[in-house]
Amino acid sequence: MAQKQKQQPQNNHQRIYVLQLRKAESIHCLKEPHHLMCYYDYGTGRTNRLHPKHHHPLRRLFFLLSSLCFSLLFLSLLFYSLGTEQILQVERNLQAVPKPPCSSMQNNSICCDRTSIRTDICFMRGDVRTNSRSSSILLVSSPATSNITEEKIRPYTRKWEANVMSTIDELRLRQVADSRFHKCDVTHDVPAVVFSTGGYTGNVYHEFNDGILPLYITSQHFNRKVVFLILEYHDWWITKYGDVVSRLSKYKPIDFTNDKRTHCFKEVIVGVRIHDELTVDPKKMIKGKTIRDFRRMLDDAYKGRIKYIERIDGRRSLVPVQYLPTSSTSEVYRPKLVFLSRSGGSRMIENEAELVAMAKAIGFQVQVLKPDRTTELCKIYRELNYSDAMIGVHGAAMTHFLFMRPGKVFIQIIPLGTDWAAETYYGQPATKLGLWYMPYKIQAKESSLYREYPKGDPVLTDPESVGKRGWEVTKKVYLDRQNVRLDLWRFRKRLVRAHAYLVAKKRNQNAQ
Repeated sequence: MAQKQKQQPQNNHQRIYVLQLRKAESIHCLKEPHHLMCYYDYGTGRTNRLHPKHHHPLRRLFFLLSSLCFSLLFLSLLFYSLGTEQILQVERNLQAVPKPPCSSMQNNSICCDRTSIRTDICFMRGDVRTNSRSSSILLVSSPATSNITEEKIRPYTRKWEANVMSTIDELRLRQVADSRFHKCDVTHDVPAVVFSTGGYTGNVYHEFNDGILPLYITSQHFNRKVVFLILEYHDWWITKYGDVVSRLSKYKPIDFTNDKRTHCFKEVIVGVRIHDELTVDPKKMIKGKTIRDFRRMLDDAYKGRIKYIERIDGRRSLVPVQYLPTSSTSEVYRPKLVFLSRSGGSRMIENEAELVAMAKAIGFQVQVLKPDRTTELCKIYRELNYSDAMIGVHGAAMTHFLFMRPGKVFIQIIPLGTDWAAETYYGQPATKLGLWYMPYKIQAKESSLYREYPKGDPVLTDPESVGKRGWEVTKKVYLDRQNVRLDLWRFRKRLVRAHAYLVAKKRNQNAQ
């Protein structure tokens, strides 16, 4: 009797789970000596009761099925308990993992995180003052402060490349006890972020990957209440990226080297964080920000400038014709395809005119862009933001996929010897942004190198082995001396698939 009383709560608990499995008008249960049997009544108009002594064959079958269901239910509860314990163990393991360096630091201190292979980043908190004459940032502490420290840092995100890092100005972060010689000329009530626009700046890939995206990752959580101190300051960089920088800080950037005033802060971050190639890792971001949030920031940054350009150009709207409401439902939808054309004699498409004609024949509205260093960035953004597809040969200009809206098509033409770089630098990041990435790897016959090397040469048959000779060889052979002549019939399949996808997507949108 005592044993049955102990089992009763367990049976009630099990019946709750039975009730959660299916809905019925009512449920009936019979208490057997060793188990509780339940069945469902779906309102057939009859009372379905099981008599313990007179079992109809169908009832006997139902009894067996119910017993089987109960056994499965018991096992699921067992595994549920085991799964819960595993989850709790994972949580305990995560709590045991040490926090990253500088995640919690006291006031009046300097802390540097040098654990990343890509970049160093240092934090200063307290009475922080700049001293550009000595390339220093000072933390003023009381004379009684022990463990006076000094750190050195080059605030650029290619830490593993010694050659380029040697061109970046080095800063000294020092604790000092006497502030008489460093009186504040400008006092700020917001933090500062110090970074460099040197290094590979001048190449649009590096400008975004090594600079703009890391700046966003490091500073966006300040909600524009942050001051930027820039080493290797370039007026052209401010002109080119001023719209973007203004969405991250509402204050004018400071040329650290040439501004001799002493700027005082309560907190300074020296260096910027980087996650991966042209992306934002939400797991490492406050509030889980993603690369799509970065793109929305670009939308806000260029909105005003684009509207101004539209007024100057006298255009009716920023939006291309196919996005405007139409009075005729029979009008043929022509997706907009932007073709980024290369110039300069390397990785050009030799039969570009034929490619454009073919795309138009398939049903695309084609626009050819030839951006260079003097092209205003927001004009490129305007075209790609309202494009449906983008085509280009692997190279720095592929960085502009960041200007496309998620759900659109990105076709990257991959010359010989560039497979890994094309996938790593642009293919994977484009997928993370939400684009349909369609790589087109050329065959040897589509490369201009096919006319320079014998058919069996490793340059044509085994580019990977050539790449093992070093970056300089790869650059000289595959990047600086290779053009492309597309097999249009083979490439046409990509365009047809992209066109069908975009038309079907537009049709579904209209149906909704």
